[in-house]
Amino acid sequence: MWEKDININEVREIRTRTNVYFGVGAIEKINDIAKILKEEKGIDKVIVMSGKNAYKATGAWDYVEKALNANGIGYVNYDQVTPNPTTQHVNEAVKMAKDFGAKAVIAIGGGSPTDAGKATAILMEYPDKNANDLMEYKFTPSKAAPIVSINLTHGTGTETNRFAVVTVPEKDFKPAIAYDCIYPMFAIDDPKLMTKLSPKQTRFVSIDAVNHVVEAATSTVTSPYAITLAREVITLVAKYLPKAIENPDDLEARYFLAYAAMMGGVCFDNGLLHYTHALEHPLSAVKHELSHGLGLAMLLPAVVKTIYKDKAETLAYILEPIVSGLKADASDAEKAGNGVYEWLKSVGVGEKLSDEGFTKDDVDRLTDLVFTTPSLAGLIDIGPSGNSKEIVKAIYEASI
Repeated sequence: MWEKDININEVREIRTRTNVYFGVGAIEKINDIAKILKEEKGIDKVIVMSGKNAYKATGAWDYVEKALNANGIGYVNYDQVTPNPTTQHVNEAVKMAKDFGAKAVIAIGGGSPTDAGKATAILMEYPDKNANDLMEYKFTPSKAAPIVSINLTHGTGTETNRFAVVTVPEKDFKPAIAYDCIYPMFAIDDPKLMTKLSPKQTRFVSIDAVNHVVEAATSTVTSPYAITLAREVITLVAKYLPKAIENPDDLEARYFLAYAAMMGGVCFDNGLLHYTHALEHPLSAVKHELSHGLGLAMLLPAVVKTIYKDKAETLAYILEPIVSGLKADASDAEKAGNGVYEWLKSVGVGEKLSDEGFTKDDVDRLTDLVFTTPSLAGLIDIGPSGNSKEIVKAIYEASI
């Protein structure tokens, strides 16, 4: 396979809308980034967005702090971001940034710090708005402070795209926003920063990447580019996720999982998302402790069964690395969905919604949230099997 021709210790610059420094040792590029921020952009103060632990435990902070100090850039650190970040987190970070005079955002972590950082970056440019205004679509931003994303997981792809997700907890809303102004200026994907992911998170984040491409390749607005990326993402995850599970310190496995996740971010930046993400967001909005990747995993088999009749050719092609021998017609819908579930079980994720406390009594409430949460109905609208509530309910019920 072509992967053996790649030297994972050579840091490459990958240009999407974001300049991504990619490879083992890429974190060292933070000094170059800091120099550009200071000398070319005139940025002398930043806010660092992170969780409480990973940014230090991975070693990322040692490099970042050194680079900021060396380039005369002051910083404050908002370290309260949790999985499924909330509007409260964003509002607190914005206040901290404004009080300090920060001019840019550096996010260190998985998707949550970067998503919260993107929202913060917008609101730094709109002092009369707050996170609820932003996430409930009460205005349309066209500018944001510069963003640098230092990625510590191989899942979300948010370091390469224009999306951000922040929960509005008082309404059980978990909407997504998508604006060109929040493409990160720079991103760092360094596999050596990802080896401390827990076994569960290793699984969940890579499953997130698979979901991104299954949806992007089968939406009603997909493109050949998205389909091509989808097949390669699933191929790499199928090959390297078991290796990372077996040996968390396998840098080659982490490298190609990170590459798959980055491609997944570009893939859904082009083909967008539909049912699985639209239905997962209410799950983790209601149960904040639920991992996004686990929520997606519990829904994916039912989604594949549902959409197979409409996208059999595409699904037979992109799923081949995990479900071989699929016929490209509706008769193999059951085989496709069951095959995806068997693959999920093979990597240690066989849960159903009932295992996380959901019952059929929750279906109506969850369905209502799909259609009332800002942005989610738009995802349903580009689903390949229609935008009816019956489709949504059937997927939830089949996933219980």
